Amino acid sequence: MDWLPVFLAGPEVLAAAFLLDLLLGDPRRLPHPVVGMGKAALFWEGPLRRLGRAAGPRGELAAGACLVVLIAGGSFLLSGVLLAFLFARGPWWAGWAAAAWLVYSTVAVKSLGAHARAVARPLAEGDLPAARRAVGMIVGRDVESLSGQEVARAAVESVAENASDGVVAPLFYAAVGGAPLALAYRAVNTLDAMYGHRTRANLYFGRAAARLDDFLNCLPARLTALLFLAAGCFLGKCPFAAWRVLCTDGHKHPSPNSGRPEAAMAGLLGIRLGGKSSYHGEVSSRPYLNAPGRPAAEKDIAEALKIVQVSSVLALALCILVSLVVSAAVWALFPSCRPSLLWKRGSLW
Repeated sequence: MDWLPVFLAGPEVLAAAFLLDLLLGDPRRLPHPVVGMGKAALFWEGPLRRLGRAAGPRGELAAGACLVVLIAGGSFLLSGVLLAFLFARGPWWAGWAAAAWLVYSTVAVKSLGAHARAVARPLAEGDLPAARRAVGMIVGRDVESLSGQEVARAAVESVAENASDGVVAPLFYAAVGGAPLALAYRAVNTLDAMYGHRTRANLYFGRAAARLDDFLNCLPARLTALLFLAAGCFLGKCPFAAWRVLCTDGHKHPSPNSGRPEAAMAGLLGIRLGGKSSYHGEVSSRPYLNAPGRPAAEKDIAEALKIVQVSSVLALALCILVSLVVSAAVWALFPSCRPSLLWKRGSLW
């Protein structure tokens, strides 16, 4: 069972990946698997779309599903093969270092904070056009006519949603299935961001990515909302009011998952999220989350970021615990994979 360490991201891997993200963020000059996923998706998109269109809506559905299999499945297999080779043939530290680097590439704590501050800074200085441009980098809505309050609302909503997509979910899937599963999750999430919007071009082609992303984020999104409440306790917020908002409004969001962390964030900050937004020129009216709350302001971006940062540390601790439980179960089922062998194969345990 020498392949099992490939799917066991121990505490040292998760902690190293988290620290690497805090230190390096998203360096543009270093190879990044997520960038490769996007380029691979663009390469296969053209041929698959042409084949899909020739067969009608069902063909487009099948073509989109094939793209998900190619990118997510390919990410899982390639990373698994790489780690298996390094654990079996490389020096003792190679597999561990590669696993930590791959998991790090799926986590986005530092870049999330950088994008949020890039919106808050010009908003505080009264430079609304610059704030609109900055928020346009992290949201899919039209930003040209947003007011200052709408820019702040969009930034807080994005921070809350991406805490699940960019922090909790990849750490959780790394704890459950190692770096290959974390990369497969990130691939699905990337494809959803590229093709999951319900536009005419992606109505069928992007449906497989959107549905699979909804499924994979079901548990992490709800876990993120609970971690927000726990973080609120550390920061002097009222978790009970946020819990009420989460229970009453969390399901109102069009997304089956995004509403949970957004509702918890709205309750903790005492603000109102949701409402009207424009996407590709079409106005979308969403139910309010915490309707009695006040409109979002620039200061709420920084407060939301504090909640996300504390909840990220809590998520790391929780996922380390999950990884220990998973490893213990594996050791019980496969005694040959006990820590002594993992040490020889490249783990620090």
